Amino acid sequence: MISVEAALDKVLGFVDILEDEEKPLLECLGQVLAEDVYAPFDVPPQDNSAMDGYAVQVGSIKGASDESPRVLRVIGEVAAGYVTDLEVKPGMAIRIMTGAPVPKGADVVVPFELTDEVNHKDALASCSVTAEIGIYQELPEGLNIRHSGEDIARGVLVMKTGRLLRPAELGVLASVGRGKVKVIRRPMIAILATGDEVLDVNQPLSPGKIYNSNTYSLAAQVLSYGGIPKLLGIARDNIEDLSTSLRRGLDCDMLITSGGVSLGDYDVVKEFLAAEGEISFWTVCMKPGKPLAFGVFDGDNGRKIPHLGLPGNPVSSMITFEVFARPAIFKMMGRKNLVRATVKAVMEDPVKNSDGRRIFARVVVNRREGEYIAHLTGPQGSGILTSMSGADGLAVIPEATTDVKPGDIVEVMMLDQDGAWN
Repeated sequence: MISVEAALDKVLGFVDILEDEEKPLLECLGQVLAEDVYAPFDVPPQDNSAMDGYAVQVGSIKGASDESPRVLRVIGEVAAGYVTDLEVKPGMAIRIMTGAPVPKGADVVVPFELTDEVNHKDALASCSVTAEIGIYQELPEGLNIRHSGEDIARGVLVMKTGRLLRPAELGVLASVGRGKVKVIRRPMIAILATGDEVLDVNQPLSPGKIYNSNTYSLAAQVLSYGGIPKLLGIARDNIEDLSTSLRRGLDCDMLITSGGVSLGDYDVVKEFLAAEGEISFWTVCMKPGKPLAFGVFDGDNGRKIPHLGLPGNPVSSMITFEVFARPAIFKMMGRKNLVRATVKAVMEDPVKNSDGRRIFARVVVNRREGEYIAHLTGPQGSGILTSMSGADGLAVIPEATTDVKPGDIVEVMMLDQDGAWN
């Protein structure tokens, strides 16, 4: 029986970063940039107003106060997306909207709230040549002006290859005019459920049968971590059906099966893997998830396709995917941080470890009085899928720890979406 670390090393040692592809920007969320991006122009491209207000000269409002406002002549208006040929000179002001280019001659923008604009609305609305504005406060030069290139200067390296593209990164790329970028492509993951007892959700339930929950939970995990699932359906417990089904996934980057890898007479996945591929390991020192097989098949064009044979119990299937398939998918996508965030938490419930395996207990984590508190989601059987749906973390109990008592400190692997962006 292999350790969790040794098993993960074998899985990660086999997979590698995939090739790149060029895609429209919005389709690249969660992928890794595969090119260096330089700025072809300044961002912003010209000085612009950070406020709705009046563009004026500092000298025109020197000494302004509530008691002694400086009255300026309003010579025009400029909105975002437009420019004006008017020039601000001493004693003049131009009404300006947020984002509009700062007119020539102006060196400060006075916000509306520091003026008496409410007293001059009619004249301003009619663009009267006699329109005036009173300024109630002296302001320093450059205030409320966003200067050309203050975010990104022309010619600088905006983003290096290897950067994970989150919403902010997509915004930055858009700001320099990139509608498409090169990214490491998403891996295609084939998913196959096995077992004579398994039914598709669209079939009527009959005695001795169960619905195929594993395909849906595993496919959802693939999607949530950036991969593309290819559903191969359900293979019955015989070599012929398993072989036909698995061969439909040999064009993918990884094969994942659920069920058929334990010690039963009808556990045919590992038998097929031994006959048609190579087995790297079988059984891992963890609970749930001990019956886990990893090996390779010969795929299309001479490629070696990694295969993870996950246990059939739904909780075991999801947890082994989390521990082994998720890091492998991240590595294929070029992600650098392959591990989940963890916290130290005070355990509220006892946990027994009777056979020296690493336990992944499903817990809910709350913060109370400055520390994290974890409690079990309920019964922890590997067939109780609701223990996963109620969990936001996995309390990791080491192999050498025989029992955890209430009040003991445990490490919790968090299952929320923070992992999607690291």
